[in-house]
Amino acid sequence: MHTKFKKDHNMTKAEIATEIARTTGLDKAGVITVIEQFMTVVKDSLAHGDNVYLRGFGSFIIKERAEKTARNISKNTTMVIPAHKVPSFKPAKVFMEEVKK
Repeated sequence: MHTKFKKDHNMTKAEIATEIARTTGLDKAGVITVIEQFMTVVKDSLAHGDNVYLRGFGSFIIKERAEKTARNISKNTTMVIPAHKVPSFKPAKVFMEEVKK
């Protein structure tokens, strides 16, 4: 799969669906539905505070950001950014090794 794509090209959801449909023989519309549902399940899980672990691929996790003071340079003022949660992806070791090749 990786040899077919141009260097410095970012894949879209439609291109991913096309590639999966081509390699599996499934119809593209069904593949898009599965991809969209996968994204919904991951987002809903993270929104409810649950991490998502995909062995051999990676983990979608919630990271806690502490409260901090920031500066607005254009107005020369400071503001407090409250503590908050951010979604993050941590690739699995095998994933990282494959990308390094």
